[in-house]
Amino acid sequence: MNQLKRILGMIWIGLAVASAYFCIFIFGLPKFLSGKQEDLVFGIIILFILTPLIVLGLGTFGYYSLMGEYDSVKEK
Repeated sequence: MNQLKRILGMIWIGLAVASAYFCIFIFGLPKFLSGKQEDLVFGIIILFILTPLIVLGLGTFGYYSLMGEYDSVKEK
């Protein structure tokens, strides 16, 4: 089970990288650079609020999972 948690940690880090790419280059920058007021506000929210929250959350969870912080420990 602990090995599965470490593999899932790598998947979470991969999801963090993928979500960073999509949030910045697919969702954020095109809206930010469109020039329309409503798109500018949405682009700012995506780039400066949602992207750091999503990427840091997934990345931190994946890092701790890789380092074994969530491993099961049986007490004797």
